[in-house]
Amino acid sequence: MAALKFLFTLLVLVAALVAWIALPWQGALVLLLLLAAWLGLTRSGVQARSVAGIGLRTLPQRLGSSAVIVMGIAGVVGVLVALLAMAEGYGHTVRQSGSEDSAIVLRGGSAAEVQSVLTRDSLTQIAQAQGIARSAKGEPLVSEEIVVAANLPIKGRTQDDGSVQMRGIGEMAYQVRPHVRIVQGRHFQPGLTELVVGQGAARQFAGLTLGSTLRMGNREWTVVGVFASGDAMESEVWADAEIVASTYRRGSSRNSVTLKLERPESFSTFKQALAANPQLKVDASTTLDFYAKQSERMTQMLRIIGITVGSIMAVGAVFGALNTMFAAVASRAREIATLRAIGFGGTPVVTAVLIETMLLALLGGAIGGALSYVLFNGFEASTLSAGSVGKLSFELRVSADLLWQGLKWALAIGMIGGLFPALRAATLPVSTALREA
Repeated sequence: MAALKFLFTLLVLVAALVAWIALPWQGALVLLLLLAAWLGLTRSGVQARSVAGIGLRTLPQRLGSSAVIVMGIAGVVGVLVALLAMAEGYGHTVRQSGSEDSAIVLRGGSAAEVQSVLTRDSLTQIAQAQGIARSAKGEPLVSEEIVVAANLPIKGRTQDDGSVQMRGIGEMAYQVRPHVRIVQGRHFQPGLTELVVGQGAARQFAGLTLGSTLRMGNREWTVVGVFASGDAMESEVWADAEIVASTYRRGSSRNSVTLKLERPESFSTFKQALAANPQLKVDASTTLDFYAKQSERMTQMLRIIGITVGSIMAVGAVFGALNTMFAAVASRAREIATLRAIGFGGTPVVTAVLIETMLLALLGGAIGGALSYVLFNGFEASTLSAGSVGKLSFELRVSADLLWQGLKWALAIGMIGGLFPALRAATLPVSTALREA
């Protein structure tokens, strides 16, 4: 019978935890208001408030053991939020590269630009499709681009080369991406071995300072400009597409076409025009969808790592909370038994112990979240971009949603750590509790 009761309690706890982790902050606010109303308007609630008040007033006498709960949970939340901030920052940076009013075209079946090859005939026919915006001169806003990998030394690692993504572009690239701006120097001149480099690439690789000369492929290149875009493009270096094609023996082919649509609604017209052309075997998507898909795999992997590490640490924090709260309940056994003897029910006792534990957990979660925000929000990191050929620079983002997730984890740990000591305090026979005290 006791085993079945324990199993039922465990199942209810698991269901409650699943519901709690999925709960938005509005739902938590409703629960808090309901708890406040119960504590203030019902007899059991008033009793729970009284018992909780006694426990909270004795916290200074248990400062060391209480600090174990707070710091353990702070560590869990701090690490969890920091790791999830990597996924958040990576996904945000990649998704920022796209928009609903631009599209990208790759060879059919290609998952990334580096896997795609478009012939000159295909490029010509793509540019003639309906739905493409045009410049003031009537030219289609189409940028035919090459993507290759180039080896450069990473800053701070004298004998360790990294891979930077080199993009060969034409003059239309800046009209297709109007948010890209030169912040130092100038644009490269067509027909010359000149580079403009993204701010992220300049921070990651040695030799990408304005005016420097470096060797990539079989040519010497001069850095004449630095650009900012606020997205994944900042991790690239750009040069004239014809020179890149000649250096890396790509001929007249290109990897992708990025274009501006007349308006977001024109994408369906453009895609239907490509599908209706039997000579084209290509896939088209808005750049917003394309870069969102590019970020999915890496973002998911980083989130799995974060949750796995956080879960392992959470187990330790739960056991710390269990030990602390069992000791706290044991030290107050006579007091709790006396309250139950004079008419206090089991529910107020359970609620009071949980309130005490979860307040400590809330403090720990707040400390852990605050430390993560101060130490890691905006912290620059880099990784190999999924589906790409170069290092992608991005900043960790400790968002309000991540901080809320951290607090939910903290409160969940507090609930688990306090529940079983609370149930023992509420169900232990009064006579036994008085003898143990």
